[in-house]
Amino acid sequence: MERYLKEYLLSDDKNKIQLDRVCQMLNATYWAKDRSREIIAKAIENSICFGIYLDEKQVGFARCVTDYATFYWLADVVVDDEHRGKGLGKMLVDIAVKHELLQGCFGILGTKDAHGLYEQYGFTLVPDRMMRRPKDE
Repeated sequence: MERYLKEYLLSDDKNKIQLDRVCQMLNATYWAKDRSREIIAKAIENSICFGIYLDEKQVGFARCVTDYATFYWLADVVVDDEHRGKGLGKMLVDIAVKHELLQGCFGILGTKDAHGLYEQYGFTLVPDRMMRRPKDE
């Protein structure tokens, strides 16, 4: 799948993913600042991924973890600082929730500060429902 927003290309082709750029963008976030390159690569391998590109340089990324039957977890939605404010984050969320492999599934995600963005795509806050188990050390 490919879609354009002006000069930006959005694609779900994993062969286009630029691991070093994804690591750079994720390492600048509050939620993935300590993730290793190896962990990011493994997460990409096991997810449906979306990249945004300008002149063949990756400037955005998102991924969905799913069982393809009941649910998906939208994660790691990130746009390079220089390209924010152009609708690219919205484009990532829109293409993810409409992806053909996720139809019929309900979506979940976690965010500390982007509730307004995700509410535009039907996500609602469900307080006191989610639980978390920390990873084994």
